[in-house]
Amino acid sequence: MSKQINDTIIRAYNGEKTDYTPAWFMRQAGRSQKEYRELKKKYSLFEITHQPELCAYVTRLPVEHYGVDAAILYKDIMSPLPSLGVDVEIKSGIGPVIANPIRNLQDVEKLGAINPKNDVPYVLDTIRLLSEEQLEVPLIGFSGAPFTLASYMIEGGPSRNYGKTKAMMYSQPDVWFALMDKLGDMVIEYVKAQIAAGARAIQIFDSWVGALNAPDYRMFIKPVMQRIFSELQKENVPLIIFGVGARHLLLEWNELPVDVIGLDWRTSITEARQMGVTKVLQGNLDPAILLADWETIESRTKGILDEAMQQESHVFNLGHGVTPDISPETLKKLTELIHTYSKR
Repeated sequence: MSKQINDTIIRAYNGEKTDYTPAWFMRQAGRSQKEYRELKKKYSLFEITHQPELCAYVTRLPVEHYGVDAAILYKDIMSPLPSLGVDVEIKSGIGPVIANPIRNLQDVEKLGAINPKNDVPYVLDTIRLLSEEQLEVPLIGFSGAPFTLASYMIEGGPSRNYGKTKAMMYSQPDVWFALMDKLGDMVIEYVKAQIAAGARAIQIFDSWVGALNAPDYRMFIKPVMQRIFSELQKENVPLIIFGVGARHLLLEWNELPVDVIGLDWRTSITEARQMGVTKVLQGNLDPAILLADWETIESRTKGILDEAMQQESHVFNLGHGVTPDISPETLKKLTELIHTYSKR
Protein backbone atom coordinates (compact mmCIF):
# COMPACT_ATOMS: atom_id res chain seq x y z
CA MET A 1 0.00 0.00 0.00
CA SER A 2 1.47 3.36 -1.03
CA LYS A 3 2.24 6.01 1.56
CA GLN A 4 0.39 9.30 1.78
CA ILE A 5 2.62 12.01 0.30
CA ASN A 6 3.00 15.32 2.12
CA ASP A 7 3.08 17.71 -0.84
CA THR A 8 3.38 20.97 1.13
CA ILE A 9 6.65 21.82 -0.58
CA ILE A 10 5.20 21.39 -4.08
CA ARG A 11 2.36 23.73 -3.22
CA ALA A 12 4.85 26.28 -1.90
CA TYR A 13 6.91 25.97 -5.09
CA ASN A 14 3.74 26.59 -7.07
CA GLY A 15 3.15 29.81 -5.16
CA GLU A 16 0.24 28.50 -3.10
CA LYS A 17 -0.36 29.36 0.53
CA THR A 18 0.74 26.59 2.91
CA ASP A 19 0.07 25.85 6.59
CA TYR A 20 3.74 26.21 7.46
CA THR A 21 7.04 26.91 5.74
CA PRO A 22 8.44 23.68 4.27
CA ALA A 23 12.15 22.99 4.48
CA TRP A 24 14.94 20.86 3.07
CA PHE A 25 18.70 21.32 3.09
CA MET A 26 21.14 21.15 0.22
CA ARG A 27 23.56 18.23 0.74
CA GLN A 28 21.28 16.90 3.47
CA ALA A 29 21.93 13.35 2.24
CA GLY A 30 25.24 12.17 3.64
CA ARG A 31 27.96 14.54 4.81
CA SER A 32 27.37 14.73 8.56
CA GLN A 33 25.33 11.54 9.12
CA LYS A 34 27.16 8.72 10.91
CA GLU A 35 25.33 6.04 8.88
CA TYR A 36 26.61 7.66 5.70
CA ARG A 37 30.15 7.93 7.05
CA GLU A 38 30.13 4.22 7.77
CA LEU A 39 29.05 3.52 4.18
CA LYS A 40 31.79 5.77 2.83
CA LYS A 41 34.40 3.57 4.52
CA LYS A 42 33.32 0.82 2.11
CA TYR A 43 32.06 2.62 -1.00
CA SER A 44 32.92 5.68 -3.08
CA LEU A 45 30.26 8.19 -4.09
CA PHE A 46 30.00 6.70 -7.58
CA GLU A 47 29.78 3.18 -6.11
CA ILE A 48 26.87 4.23 -3.89
CA THR A 49 25.01 5.92 -6.72
CA HIS A 50 25.41 2.83 -8.91
CA GLN A 51 23.54 0.69 -6.35
CA PRO A 52 19.89 1.87 -6.35
CA GLU A 53 18.89 0.31 -3.02
CA LEU A 54 21.92 1.75 -1.27
CA CYS A 55 21.48 5.13 -2.95
CA ALA A 56 17.79 5.20 -2.02
CA TYR A 57 18.74 4.45 1.59
CA VAL A 58 21.15 7.42 1.70
CA THR A 59 18.57 9.70 0.04
CA ARG A 60 15.91 8.60 2.52
CA LEU A 61 17.97 9.01 5.71
CA PRO A 62 17.60 12.79 6.20
CA VAL A 63 13.84 12.62 5.65
CA GLU A 64 13.59 10.07 8.46
CA HIS A 65 16.12 11.75 10.74
CA TYR A 66 15.38 15.45 10.25
CA GLY A 67 11.70 15.50 9.28
CA VAL A 68 12.35 17.63 6.19
CA ASP A 69 9.65 18.19 3.57
CA ALA A 70 11.56 16.88 0.56
CA ALA A 71 14.26 14.40 -0.34
CA ILE A 72 17.06 15.41 -2.69
CA LEU A 73 18.44 12.61 -4.81
CA TYR A 74 21.87 11.50 -3.59
CA LYS A 75 24.27 11.86 -6.49
CA ASP A 76 26.78 14.32 -7.88
CA ILE A 77 26.43 16.82 -10.72
CA MET A 78 29.22 14.84 -12.42
CA SER A 79 27.09 11.66 -12.54
CA PRO A 80 25.90 11.99 -16.18
CA LEU A 81 29.20 13.18 -17.68
CA PRO A 82 30.84 9.75 -18.20
CA SER A 83 28.00 8.93 -20.61
CA LEU A 84 29.25 11.79 -22.81
CA GLY A 85 32.77 10.38 -22.79
CA VAL A 86 34.14 12.57 -19.98
CA ASP A 87 36.77 10.78 -17.90
CA VAL A 88 35.89 12.07 -14.41
CA GLU A 89 36.94 10.89 -10.98
CA ILE A 90 35.81 12.30 -7.62
CA LYS A 91 39.02 12.59 -5.61
CA SER A 92 38.82 12.88 -1.83
CA GLY A 93 39.77 16.34 -0.62
CA ILE A 94 39.86 17.73 -4.16
CA GLY A 95 36.54 17.10 -5.89
CA PRO A 96 35.89 16.18 -9.54
CA VAL A 97 39.08 15.69 -11.58
CA ILE A 98 38.78 15.30 -15.36
CA ALA A 99 41.52 13.49 -17.28
CA ASN A 100 40.45 14.68 -20.76
CA PRO A 101 39.65 18.41 -20.46
CA ILE A 102 38.05 20.32 -23.33
CA ARG A 103 40.52 22.42 -25.30
CA ASN A 104 39.11 22.83 -28.82
CA LEU A 105 36.19 22.18 -31.13
CA GLN A 106 37.35 18.63 -31.86
CA ASP A 107 37.13 17.82 -28.16
CA VAL A 108 33.54 19.08 -28.08
CA GLU A 109 32.61 17.16 -31.22
CA LYS A 110 33.92 13.94 -29.64
CA LEU A 111 31.41 14.25 -26.81
CA GLY A 112 28.51 11.84 -27.10
CA ALA A 113 24.82 12.32 -26.30
CA ILE A 114 23.16 10.92 -23.21
CA ASN A 115 20.62 8.12 -23.38
CA PRO A 116 19.43 8.06 -19.76
CA LYS A 117 17.80 4.62 -19.88
CA ASN A 118 21.04 3.06 -21.14
CA ASP A 119 23.64 5.37 -19.60
CA VAL A 120 22.30 6.12 -16.09
CA PRO A 121 19.72 3.40 -15.39
CA TYR A 122 20.84 3.25 -11.76
CA VAL A 123 19.80 6.90 -11.26
CA LEU A 124 16.35 6.22 -12.70
CA ASP A 125 16.00 2.98 -10.72
CA THR A 126 16.83 4.86 -7.51
CA ILE A 127 14.15 7.45 -8.27
CA ARG A 128 11.59 4.73 -8.99
CA LEU A 129 12.43 2.93 -5.76
CA LEU A 130 11.96 6.10 -3.75
CA SER A 131 8.87 7.41 -5.49
CA GLU A 132 7.03 4.10 -5.57
CA GLU A 133 7.27 2.94 -2.00
CA GLN A 134 9.71 4.57 0.35
CA LEU A 135 9.07 8.31 0.68
CA GLU A 136 6.38 10.32 2.45
CA VAL A 137 7.60 13.56 0.85
CA PRO A 138 8.37 14.59 -2.75
CA LEU A 139 11.71 13.75 -4.31
CA ILE A 140 13.73 16.55 -5.89
CA GLY A 141 15.88 15.60 -8.86
CA PHE A 142 18.69 17.78 -10.13
CA SER A 143 21.38 18.51 -12.67
CA GLY A 144 24.36 20.76 -12.94
CA ALA A 145 23.94 23.67 -15.34
CA PRO A 146 26.05 24.03 -18.50
CA PHE A 147 28.39 26.74 -17.19
CA THR A 148 29.18 24.91 -13.96
CA LEU A 149 29.69 21.58 -15.76
CA ALA A 150 31.78 23.28 -18.45
CA SER A 151 34.00 24.90 -15.82
CA TYR A 152 35.09 21.47 -14.60
CA MET A 153 35.38 20.09 -18.11
CA ILE A 154 37.63 22.94 -19.26
CA GLU A 155 39.66 23.53 -16.09
CA GLY A 156 40.12 19.79 -15.49
CA GLY A 157 38.87 20.15 -11.92
CA PRO A 158 37.79 22.75 -9.34
CA SER A 159 38.96 26.32 -9.92
CA ARG A 160 39.07 29.57 -7.99
CA ASN A 161 39.04 32.03 -10.88
CA TYR A 162 37.82 29.98 -13.90
CA GLY A 163 40.55 31.51 -16.05
CA LYS A 164 40.64 28.78 -18.71
CA THR A 165 36.85 28.69 -18.83
CA LYS A 166 36.52 32.44 -19.35
CA ALA A 167 39.39 32.48 -21.85
CA MET A 168 37.59 29.92 -23.99
CA MET A 169 34.33 31.83 -23.68
CA TYR A 170 35.93 35.10 -24.77
CA SER A 171 38.46 33.89 -27.38
CA GLN A 172 36.83 30.75 -28.79
CA PRO A 173 33.09 31.55 -28.83
CA ASP A 174 32.46 28.89 -31.50
CA VAL A 175 33.85 26.21 -29.18
CA TRP A 176 32.01 27.68 -26.21
CA PHE A 177 28.58 27.72 -27.84
CA ALA A 178 29.10 24.24 -29.27
CA LEU A 179 29.82 23.02 -25.74
CA MET A 180 26.78 24.87 -24.37
CA ASP A 181 24.61 23.18 -27.01
CA LYS A 182 25.95 19.72 -26.09
CA LEU A 183 25.49 20.28 -22.38
CA GLY A 184 22.08 21.89 -22.86
CA ASP A 185 20.90 18.80 -24.73
CA MET A 186 22.30 16.57 -21.99
CA VAL A 187 20.60 18.49 -19.16
CA ILE A 188 17.23 18.41 -20.92
CA GLU A 189 17.31 14.67 -21.59
CA TYR A 190 18.74 13.80 -18.19
CA VAL A 191 16.16 15.85 -16.28
CA LYS A 192 13.22 14.66 -18.37
CA ALA A 193 14.21 11.08 -17.55
CA GLN A 194 14.32 11.92 -13.83
CA ILE A 195 10.84 13.41 -14.01
CA ALA A 196 9.49 10.41 -15.92
CA ALA A 197 10.93 8.13 -13.22
CA GLY A 198 9.14 10.06 -10.47
CA ALA A 199 11.02 13.24 -9.48
CA ARG A 200 8.44 15.83 -8.39
CA ALA A 201 10.63 18.96 -8.68
CA ILE A 202 13.96 19.81 -10.29
CA GLN A 203 16.81 22.00 -9.11
CA ILE A 204 19.42 23.18 -11.59
CA PHE A 205 22.69 23.93 -9.83
CA ASP A 206 24.65 26.69 -11.55
CA SER A 207 26.91 26.77 -8.55
CA TRP A 208 29.80 28.78 -10.00
CA VAL A 209 28.11 31.06 -12.55
CA GLY A 210 28.40 33.99 -10.11
CA ALA A 211 31.98 34.25 -11.41
CA LEU A 212 30.56 35.96 -14.52
CA ASN A 213 29.28 39.52 -14.75
CA ALA A 214 25.71 40.17 -15.92
CA PRO A 215 26.52 41.21 -19.53
CA ASP A 216 28.61 38.06 -20.06
CA TYR A 217 25.85 35.96 -18.49
CA ARG A 218 23.31 37.44 -20.91
CA MET A 219 25.53 36.77 -23.92
CA PHE A 220 27.16 33.42 -23.14
CA ILE A 221 24.87 31.62 -20.67
CA LYS A 222 21.32 32.91 -20.73
CA PRO A 223 20.39 31.53 -24.18
CA VAL A 224 21.12 27.92 -23.18
CA MET A 225 19.38 28.38 -19.81
CA GLN A 226 16.34 29.82 -21.58
CA ARG A 227 16.26 26.77 -23.86
CA ILE A 228 16.67 24.30 -20.99
CA PHE A 229 13.94 25.77 -18.82
CA SER A 230 11.57 26.31 -21.75
CA GLU A 231 11.83 22.61 -22.58
CA LEU A 232 11.53 21.47 -18.98
CA GLN A 233 8.56 23.74 -18.35
CA LYS A 234 6.52 21.38 -20.55
CA GLU A 235 6.99 18.66 -17.89
CA ASN A 236 4.80 20.54 -15.37
CA VAL A 237 7.01 20.19 -12.31
CA PRO A 238 8.47 23.08 -10.28
CA LEU A 239 11.83 24.28 -11.61
CA ILE A 240 14.43 25.80 -9.29
CA ILE A 241 17.67 27.60 -10.13
CA PHE A 242 20.47 28.06 -7.62
CA GLY A 243 24.01 29.39 -7.55
CA VAL A 244 26.34 31.05 -5.05
CA GLY A 245 27.62 34.60 -5.23
CA ALA A 246 25.04 35.40 -7.88
CA ARG A 247 23.22 38.41 -6.43
CA HIS A 248 24.00 40.41 -9.58
CA LEU A 249 22.28 37.72 -11.69
CA LEU A 250 19.01 37.46 -9.77
CA LEU A 251 17.07 39.66 -12.19
CA GLU A 252 18.47 37.66 -15.13
CA TRP A 253 17.19 34.49 -13.43
CA ASN A 254 13.87 36.16 -12.73
CA GLU A 255 13.37 36.50 -16.50
CA LEU A 256 13.92 32.78 -17.11
CA PRO A 257 10.93 30.37 -17.17
CA VAL A 258 11.69 29.08 -13.66
CA ASP A 259 9.33 28.81 -10.71
CA VAL A 260 11.77 29.22 -7.84
CA ILE A 261 15.01 31.12 -7.26
CA GLY A 262 17.37 29.80 -4.59
CA LEU A 263 19.25 32.49 -2.67
CA ASP A 264 22.59 32.07 -1.00
CA TRP A 265 23.15 33.85 2.34
CA ARG A 266 24.58 37.01 0.78
CA THR A 267 21.18 38.37 -0.31
CA SER A 268 18.24 38.55 2.08
CA ILE A 269 14.70 37.75 1.03
CA THR A 270 13.69 41.39 1.56
CA GLU A 271 16.60 42.60 -0.59
CA ALA A 272 15.70 40.19 -3.38
CA ARG A 273 12.12 41.46 -3.38
CA GLN A 274 13.27 45.08 -3.33
CA MET A 275 15.48 44.34 -6.36
CA GLY A 276 12.38 43.18 -8.24
CA VAL A 277 12.59 39.39 -7.92
CA THR A 278 9.04 38.06 -8.22
CA LYS A 279 9.53 34.27 -8.23
CA VAL A 280 9.05 32.00 -5.23
CA LEU A 281 12.20 32.16 -3.10
CA GLN A 282 14.16 29.35 -1.48
CA GLY A 283 16.80 29.83 1.20
CA ASN A 284 18.88 31.07 2.82
CA LEU A 285 20.57 30.49 6.19
CA ASP A 286 24.38 30.56 6.08
CA PRO A 287 25.44 26.94 6.82
CA ALA A 288 28.22 28.24 9.08
CA ILE A 289 25.61 29.60 11.48
CA LEU A 290 24.69 25.99 12.27
CA LEU A 291 28.07 25.68 14.01
CA ALA A 292 27.16 28.49 16.42
CA ASP A 293 25.19 28.25 19.68
CA TRP A 294 21.47 27.46 19.50
CA GLU A 295 20.42 30.97 20.54
CA THR A 296 22.18 32.38 17.47
CA ILE A 297 20.77 29.69 15.17
CA GLU A 298 17.26 30.31 16.47
CA SER A 299 17.53 34.08 16.12
CA ARG A 300 18.86 33.96 12.54
CA THR A 301 16.31 31.35 11.48
CA LYS A 302 13.40 33.34 12.90
CA GLY A 303 14.73 36.45 11.16
CA ILE A 304 14.61 34.71 7.77
CA LEU A 305 11.14 33.32 8.47
CA ASP A 306 9.86 36.73 9.61
CA GLU A 307 10.96 38.23 6.30
CA ALA A 308 9.64 35.35 4.22
CA MET A 309 6.26 34.99 5.89
CA GLN A 310 5.40 38.51 4.79
CA GLN A 311 5.78 37.25 1.21
CA GLU A 312 3.89 33.98 1.74
CA SER A 313 5.34 31.33 -0.61
CA HIS A 314 8.81 30.41 0.61
CA VAL A 315 10.81 27.23 1.07
CA PHE A 316 13.44 27.27 3.79
CA ASN A 317 16.90 26.04 2.90
CA LEU A 318 20.52 26.84 3.56
CA GLY A 319 22.45 29.33 1.47
CA HIS A 320 24.68 26.47 0.36
CA GLY A 321 25.15 22.83 1.35
CA VAL A 322 25.37 21.10 4.72
CA THR A 323 29.01 20.81 5.76
CA PRO A 324 30.37 17.60 7.35
CA ASP A 325 30.92 19.28 10.74
CA ILE A 326 27.25 20.23 11.24
CA SER A 327 25.53 18.04 13.83
CA PRO A 328 22.58 15.95 12.63
CA GLU A 329 20.82 16.87 15.89
CA THR A 330 21.13 20.54 14.97
CA LEU A 331 19.48 19.90 11.59
CA LYS A 332 16.64 17.99 13.26
CA LYS A 333 16.11 20.78 15.78
CA LEU A 334 16.28 23.38 12.99
CA THR A 335 13.54 21.62 11.00
CA GLU A 336 11.30 21.51 14.08
CA LEU A 337 11.89 25.23 14.69
CA ILE A 338 11.03 26.14 11.08
CA HIS A 339 7.83 24.11 11.18
CA THR A 340 6.57 25.30 14.56
CA TYR A 341 7.55 28.98 14.21
CA SER A 342 5.99 29.32 10.74
CA LYS A 343 2.65 27.63 11.57
CA ARG A 344 -0.08 29.91 10.28
